[in-house]
Amino acid sequence: MSLINVNNLTFSYPGCYDNIFENVNFQIDTDWKLGFIGRNGKGKTTFLNLLLGKYEFSGKITSTVNFQYFPFQVSDTTINALDVVENLIPDYEYWMLIRELNYLEVSEEILYRPFSTLSNGEQTKLLLATLFLKDNSFLLIDEPTNHLDQKGREIVSNYLNKKKGFILVSHDRAFLDSSVDHILSINRTSIEIQQGNFSSWFENKKRIDNFEITTNEKLKKEIGRLKTSAKEKATWSHRIEASKFGSGSADRGYIGHKAAKMMKRSKTIEKHQNDAIEAKSKLLKNIEPSESLQIHQLNFHNDTLIKLSDISIFYNGVSVCEKIGFNIEIGDRVALCGKNGSGKSSILKLICGESITFNGTLEINNQVKISYVSQDTDYLQGHLSDFIYDNSMDENLFRSMLIKLDFSRSQFEKEIQFFSSGQKKKILIAKSLCEKAHLLVWDEPLNYIDVISRMQIENLLLEFKPTIIFVEHDAMFCNKIATKTVLL
Repeated sequence: MSLINVNNLTFSYPGCYDNIFENVNFQIDTDWKLGFIGRNGKGKTTFLNLLLGKYEFSGKITSTVNFQYFPFQVSDTTINALDVVENLIPDYEYWMLIRELNYLEVSEEILYRPFSTLSNGEQTKLLLATLFLKDNSFLLIDEPTNHLDQKGREIVSNYLNKKKGFILVSHDRAFLDSSVDHILSINRTSIEIQQGNFSSWFENKKRIDNFEITTNEKLKKEIGRLKTSAKEKATWSHRIEASKFGSGSADRGYIGHKAAKMMKRSKTIEKHQNDAIEAKSKLLKNIEPSESLQIHQLNFHNDTLIKLSDISIFYNGVSVCEKIGFNIEIGDRVALCGKNGSGKSSILKLICGESITFNGTLEINNQVKISYVSQDTDYLQGHLSDFIYDNSMDENLFRSMLIKLDFSRSQFEKEIQFFSSGQKKKILIAKSLCEKAHLLVWDEPLNYIDVISRMQIENLLLEFKPTIIFVEHDAMFCNKIATKTVLL
């Protein structure tokens, strides 16, 4: 066991006025399995890069272990997977690698194929197995689930549960619950560590939030009472002071003394009031704003929107799925499930009218309006104002959606290509929520999306009950949202 110590860490990017981290202090045991959570753009990947020594910062980070980042770029993807392993760890033991691959339910034969021919899931598993062969290493695992189907997530989660010594960035709640024994959370004003998994952390957070909200309400009432009282006392002391100069034979010395006493008491009350306001400002510091989203889906004159009968889809003459059939009715929330490569995204693209080679019957009423969220966000670039104009959106509504999804107003001045992957995905979701449509078609909408925003989106779909067909590997999301499941 050894320790990673972070002392007075302060960091901001060049040209930025706001610090990402400010005087942060905490300690990590290198035997811990840490889940790292926080809203998109709050600095999770930045912190991992600070541990790797990529940026200059104020403060101190000390450790006796080496940090290894996942995922990393394989420079030559044409070589065999075994050569990739040997380039990473020249002195590894072959039998140990095979043991790790067996834990991950990956066949030994992938080692003798070009790395580029491996599926994303196979690449993820191979590189994880390789990194855990390194001695005296602490792994920084950054969102490994984005290319894994539900089965793959279960396998990798069980694998990580048997390991120790890593920080895992993930927004998949079930995945975190099965993988970690501590939570490292970036809050609005701090970084904190708690023992337990995501569910225990979230329950504790709700208790703390509820306490702060209750205390805040009490303070607001107390501040209101103090303001009224201070105003009355100040008025009273001024009246007494003014009475010194009226007619009659009053004892002006006595009245002046009484007025001064009242003024002093008024000042004391005012100080208490300011202290109370300051105390209030310290409350709610880590409550994440999570305002309700809204959607106004169009009504349709028919109960059935889409019918698929005996659909088989082909790429380069090879079928990826066969004999698929189901209907989408008004109010359905359809989850398309299956392994990677089983044709889920292809069916969504087919529904959206893309040119896909298929057999079978697809019936879509020509009046059905569809709003599509794709997996890909790489094409997003330029200024948000241009994106709004190009997509003919209501600017106020779109910006309101993004603010509710934790966009700061300063982000509206940045170019989209500089946003995090999660922020780009939020742009597509906000666009979809602004569009007037009969059917939502969402392809892995939660990739890179933070946990709090996932819950907002869940609550939206459960409250407004739009008609939607989606592909998503977050098991908790699927279980809560889907009213119909189609297994490919």
